Amino acid sequence: MEILQNVLTSHLDAHKKARLLEKVILSITDTSNAQDRTKTQIQDLSAATISLEALAVDTFSKFEFQMQHYFKRGPFARKLKTLLLEANQPDLANRFHQFYLAINVLKHGKGASYRELLQTKTSYFVINRTTGSPIKKQGLSSALIEISIPGFFENMIITITDAYHFLTK
Repeated sequence: MEILQNVLTSHLDAHKKARLLEKVILSITDTSNAQDRTKTQIQDLSAATISLEALAVDTFSKFEFQMQHYFKRGPFARKLKTLLLEANQPDLANRFHQFYLAINVLKHGKGASYRELLQTKTSYFVINRTTGSPIKKQGLSSALIEISIPGFFENMIITITDAYHFLTK
């Protein structure tokens, strides 16, 4: 029970950190346009965005790791999606799969997850269509997906919390 409680606590902690980072991002993007930003604003915006992306990757990955024991072997996210669909939970299966793909794109860049997202309608984040190589910042592929839009992190937390409750009921 303690491990499961730690899952929820870590989600709440991550959400608090994300809100602070989102406030920094919004304070810069709402008060200036891209051409008029100072060097400090650009650096602060970049640092906050990179931190938000890293927090999203860490939070989602930690959830997968902590909940992996519900499945014997294989890819957690795909097995969870299958189980959710079998349990007549298509909305949660779709939401979870979209966030799984988004996190994979942040971690790995262009690949199968990115190509799948290009074919998927989502309102949780923006997929940037690019023909060049993505810009890698601290190991994250920031140019391919935009998660600093309001609501991304909150919707990701809601989705993994819903998945948590589904698995632990």
